[in-house]
Amino acid sequence: MTPTLTLKSGTAWADAWQRCLTVAPEAFRDDRVLNLWNATWQADGRSLPAVSPVDGGPVAGPPRLDRATARQAVRAALDQHRAWRHVPLPERRARVAATLDALAEHRDLLALLLVWEIGKPWRLARADVDRAIDGVRWYVDGIDAMLDGRTPLDGPVSNIASWNYPMSVLVHALLVQALAGNAVVAKTPTDGGVACLTLATALAAREGIPVTLVSGSGGELSEALVRAPEIGCVSFVGGRDTGAAVATAVADLGKRHILEQEGLNTWGIWNYSDWDTLGAVIPKLFDYGKQRCTAYPRFVVQRSLFDEFLAAYLPAVRTLRIGHPLAVEHPGDPYPALDLGPVINAAKAKELHDQVAEAIDRGAVPLHRGTPAGARFLPGQDTSAYVRPVTLLNPPRSSPLHHAEPFGPVDTIVLVDTEAELLAAMNASNGALVATLSTDERSTFDRLAPHIRAFKIGHGVPRSRGDRDELFGGFGASWRGAFVGGELLVRAVTRGPAGERLPGNFPDHRLTP
Repeated sequence: MTPTLTLKSGTAWADAWQRCLTVAPEAFRDDRVLNLWNATWQADGRSLPAVSPVDGGPVAGPPRLDRATARQAVRAALDQHRAWRHVPLPERRARVAATLDALAEHRDLLALLLVWEIGKPWRLARADVDRAIDGVRWYVDGIDAMLDGRTPLDGPVSNIASWNYPMSVLVHALLVQALAGNAVVAKTPTDGGVACLTLATALAAREGIPVTLVSGSGGELSEALVRAPEIGCVSFVGGRDTGAAVATAVADLGKRHILEQEGLNTWGIWNYSDWDTLGAVIPKLFDYGKQRCTAYPRFVVQRSLFDEFLAAYLPAVRTLRIGHPLAVEHPGDPYPALDLGPVINAAKAKELHDQVAEAIDRGAVPLHRGTPAGARFLPGQDTSAYVRPVTLLNPPRSSPLHHAEPFGPVDTIVLVDTEAELLAAMNASNGALVATLSTDERSTFDRLAPHIRAFKIGHGVPRSRGDRDELFGGFGASWRGAFVGGELLVRAVTRGPAGERLPGNFPDHRLTP
């Protein structure tokens, strides 16, 4: 029997908000966050109500700007860019390093905001903050060689990113772009993370980093953040539908771009026997409810191994721990050790429930459905954004679960009999960011891996975005524009020798590093 739980002491949303008001009073008002443009915190925009996926309670909403104000913000960012690009590198490095020190000082507050705003369990929220800080420090230490013979772009870098990794993806990118000599513009994700990003931005702005942070709908702000002539580069992380519209705009304008889009990342099983290793990794694949661009929602399994696969998979998936990320037995207890909390909102939870129900109605076989037993919730709390893990065999081709990434804790399994079927099933989404093939023989992996359309392919181990000097990109429709990671991130937001062709997927060429 699960004991009655309570909120960990000092972790309520009201506690986090009060700490924000104390740490960065310039960026927070009693009832709202502010936008930052023209180097000034502005009480403009219409603040929309927002709720936490954790318990449905109110949190800070994004102060959405209109199109005209966004254009003013971009013009002001160009003025900042023209000044910043001439700031000597040692000074830029010192300011970014000071920002990292400030982020480290307020690490736990940033992580707590991530818990409330996007539902990350505590361990993963802290990891998101730490990866941002540690990753940018690597660039601070090695930026001299990366900038040798290179200059900043002609205009600021515009960043439009999804909500799932505000620190380790978005803040990381902003600081590296600024270190390379560019002013930076960021749009807060509509679905969550505005307070965390506002605090991080406030700490950067205090150190003189030329950053602009605005909120608004993509349709309203795209003219300013994507098409404006002042913008030197567009960096986008999100879904394929929105990414396709951005890709069309930047291609028409001939603008530098980095567009990371979703793909169906797959894990293949072929002539394999190391089931203990596979069973140990299965729970880790559900971190943050598979709400990340490098999650593995699809297993492609050799039919003759299906019974052995299930014997390893099902016991592992039954160990997953779900619940309120801040619910403990006693107020002073450590943070709970969870694999997943809620998905980003109740609407997404309903979408996943509906997709699963429809797939089963059309013939998919449910192999596992999480039960309420062991779930950790506060008495009477709203649980509408929580989705217990589900595993389906052979989703029908008519289902979105067959060909698209669900972005939630839903696994699908497809059975195959030949290597050709294996490869076809692993390439179902016309390109992916990562893939893994578990096979006993290295020679088999070496023979099949080149035919898998993913940027990174693991031999029996998961792949991720990576940190520091590890490159990152995507194949097919999962990526457009310059690849990033390591020195490629700096090359993507600077100019090199005349005629330089950057590694990436571009309308006129594809170049793999």
